[in-house]
Parts: sequence; structure tokens; C-alpha cells
Amino acid sequence: MSEERSHSVAIGGFIIGALLIVVATLLFVLGSGLGSDRSKVVMIFDSSVKGLSLGAPVTLRGVEVGQVTGINLLLDSATAKLIMQVEAELSGDSVQMTDRSSAALIDDLIGRGLRAQLNTQSLLTGLLYVQLDFHPETPVDLPSIETQYTQIPTIPTELERITSQIESLDLAQMAADLQSIASNVNAFVKQEPFQQLPADIGQTLVAVQALTTQLETTVSSAGTEIDRMLKSSNALVAEATNTLPQLTALLRDNMTALRNATERFESTMGEIDGLVSEDSATAYRLNEALYELTLAGRALQMLAKTLEEQPESLLRGKSENSQ
Repeated sequence: MSEERSHSVAIGGFIIGALLIVVATLLFVLGSGLGSDRSKVVMIFDSSVKGLSLGAPVTLRGVEVGQVTGINLLLDSATAKLIMQVEAELSGDSVQMTDRSSAALIDDLIGRGLRAQLNTQSLLTGLLYVQLDFHPETPVDLPSIETQYTQIPTIPTELERITSQIESLDLAQMAADLQSIASNVNAFVKQEPFQQLPADIGQTLVAVQALTTQLETTVSSAGTEIDRMLKSSNALVAEATNTLPQLTALLRDNMTALRNATERFESTMGEIDGLVSEDSATAYRLNEALYELTLAGRALQMLAKTLEEQPESLLRGKSENSQ
């Protein structure tokens, strides 16, 4: 009897174990997003998650697509660095897909720039939520952790960046620098040249005022002379305006006379060319006159020679021997 009871207990335990295994398998399948519209993801944040609680919403561009299911603190023993591990469950109930979903959907979205940030739900309560959005310009920085869920890269918010920059400032050194600058300015102000500066500025203003007065006097005295010169210039321009038409007319008459004289000179030169040309009658008559003059000159030479040889022939006549 006891053996049968022990055998029944063993069978019952085996069945219960099998059921637990089946339930665990179902939970794993449902949690990993296989065969359902829910999937588990994990996100690592370097900053504080104070204000983030279990059940906090996870939104994608303002639409709630999931909620936070776990918050864990991880300590790196090698570097003593603390990081915050946030687990969340994403649901596809609020997302209408135009194509059939796949197990690699989240990985594809991460490749296209899906990033997670911590934002404030309300400034009054200080509660935080996880915001998902696309930032393709940011690198994919995934810390090395042991997890069975898909890890979504995280980026700091603008406020976190500003806070980080402020925290990185060396306030003590800045205060020391400001103290040094204040000391140098105080020493410079106490120097004698700086103390004398107001008096020098006053003297400069007095000199500028005197120069201004002198310039006004000079301009006033020169104004009369300038007016006189302008009046003289106006009179000269008026006289030139009246005289210019007369000069123009006189120049026009002189040009006409010069043109007529030029035409007469050209006509006279043409007549002279006609007289001295080789085939003109005047040239022919001149040549005949020159020939006759040549003959007369020869006759005079012969007469002079005869008189030289026979001077008495002027009284007696030419002798026969000379003939």
C-alpha cells in the first residue's frame, strides 16, 4: 500500500514538474515576443533613474507602446562603475503595422536609429518615463551585459548633457581664476596712471572744445571769402556764357575765310602746274625764247672774239682775211 502511494506521489511530482516546465516555456516564449505581440527589451542608463518606477510608460513619439517591468543596479567590479539596467515590455497593440512583423523588427528599428531616453513626466512630481525615438546621427553604444533580451541603445537628454558639462567644470579653479582676475584689476585700478586718467580725459575734453571753437571761428571767417569767390566764379561763368556765342561766330567766319583761301590756293597751284607742264604752250614758247637767246649769245661771243682780234674792224669793217 505504501509502495503504491509512493509511486503515485512520484508520478504526481513528475506531472507537476512537466507542467512547470511547460508554463516556464510558455512564459519565455511570450516574454521573448515569439508567437505574440509582446517583447521584452533592456536599456542601460549611466545617469540616475530616480523618479522611474515599475509600470512607468514607454512611449514612441508620444504614443505609449509599453511599460517598465524591472529596474536593476549593476556594479562593474573591475572599474567600480554603476550602471542602471531597465527592463521593459513592449506591446504592439498601439502600433498598426503595414507589413507582417518579424522577430528581427526591433533590431531593424535600432539599425535605423531607435534610441531610448529618460524624460520627465511632470516637473511637479519628478516622475520619469522612457521615451523612444529615432536619432540616426547617434552611434550605437551597447554596454556588455548578460541578458537574454534585446538591448536598445540609450542617449542622454539635452538636460543631462548640460548637467554633465556643468559637473565636469572645475569650479574651484574657476573661482581661483576669478579671484586672480579681480586682484589684477584691483592692482591696475590703484596704479597712478589709472588714477590720473580722469584728469587727462578732462584736459583732452578741454583741448577738443578749444579746437572746436577755433574751427568754428575759422569756418566763419572763411565763409565770407568763400562767398566772394563763388560770386566771382558765377560772374566769370556768366561772362563766358555771353562771350562764347560771339567767339563761336567769329571762329566760324574765320574757318569760312580759311576754307575759301585754301580753295583759291589750290586753284592757283593748278594753274601753275598747267603753265610749267612739258606739253603746255607757255613751256613751248619759253623753250623757243631760250633757244633764240642761246643763238644771240653765240653771236655776241663771235662778235667779241672778232673785236678782240681786229679792233679796227669796228671802224673799217670786217677784213677779207678774216673771212
